[in-house]
This record gives sequence, structure tokens and C-alpha cells, in this order.
Amino acid sequence: MQLLYQTHSPYARKVLVMAHEAGLANRLHVVHHETSPTWRNEEVFCLNPLGKVPVLVLDDGTALFDSSVICEYLDGLHDGPTFIPSDPRERWRSLRLQALAQGLCDAGIAVRHETVRRPEALRYPAMRDGQMEKLVAAYDFLEREWADPSPPCRIDIGQIALATALSWLAFRELPDFEHGRPHLSAWYRAFIQRPSMLATPLTGDTVD
Repeated sequence: MQLLYQTHSPYARKVLVMAHEAGLANRLHVVHHETSPTWRNEEVFCLNPLGKVPVLVLDDGTALFDSSVICEYLDGLHDGPTFIPSDPRERWRSLRLQALAQGLCDAGIAVRHETVRRPEALRYPAMRDGQMEKLVAAYDFLEREWADPSPPCRIDIGQIALATALSWLAFRELPDFEHGRPHLSAWYRAFIQRPSMLATPLTGDTVD
């Protein structure tokens, strides 16, 4: 299978981290592709009409997107415990955490548009501030209601999504999530030492 990837995408990294955790990384041929809202990558557009990565191209030519769909597909290819839990309570807890992680990335990207990516004359400070409020509120929610300072005994898709989202926020120097949040910080520091995270570092700059 071919994974169209971007070395500085939190969404793409989520897929690759899960592949490593599931023992499937050696079944993926990872190919880096630059994409952005203002830079059209024809090869990616041929497979995903939204022009975004990650895209997983199956052996029969079927192209799967986005990251959540790809992760669910990969979860059916291994023999270990599933990363999307079957128990209803744990399933919705994990999927909710994945949704929150996705929202963190979306808000962080919006902040970057209003601080470094748009021409300065076109930036909208109110949008920047509103998205930063979402980031901080999500950090506080995680510290209060989710983060467990002890090492996880079982990894699921929610934890993978959160770790890759937070690592991207740190990589892009977006509002800090560790200061004043000891539980979240301890969980994050433990998770980023996993081999799956060490094998998939974020690198590169956005091309607009």
C-alpha cells in the first residue's frame, strides 16, 4: 500500500504512528507530498478531490481519505487488540478524544493562517484570538477531565490522535499546553517517547 504523506502534517503522522503501533509500517510505501490550500498538487488531487494528504492507496487502486477513515481501515488489518475499542463506553470515549485532537489541529492551522501564513494585510486578529481561545479551552478540558499522568496500559486511536496533535502544536510553537497542566504534560512527555513517535518526527515548512 502507498501512503501519500506530509512530514509536517499532524493528520498524516497520526496514520503513520498508528501503523507503527499496529505492526503495519512495513506494509506501507510512504511518499511525501507537499499540499496547501493555495498550492495544487495534481497527483494528490487525482486521488483525493480535496487535494489533501494523507491518502492511502490500496493494492487494488482504491484511495482512502481522510486520516480517521485510513486509521479505521488499518485497524482491520492486524491481529492485535483494536485501536478503536469495541466496548461502547470505551469506543465513544476514544472517538471523542480523536475528534478533540482533530479540532486542536484545525484551530492551530487557523491560528497560523492569521499569524504567519496570510499576507499581513489580510490577517484577521479576531479570528486568531477566537481560535486561540479554543486551543486553551481544549487544553484545560484535557487537564481536568481526561489526562492520566500514569503510563497508558493500552493505546487507542484517541491517544494516538492527541499525541500527534499536541506534538504538532509544539512543533509550530502554538500556545503552550504544558505550563500549569501537570497531568497533560506528564502524559504527553511519556507518550512521545514511544518508538512509534520517535520513528515519525515532524519536519519541514508549509509551502503556500
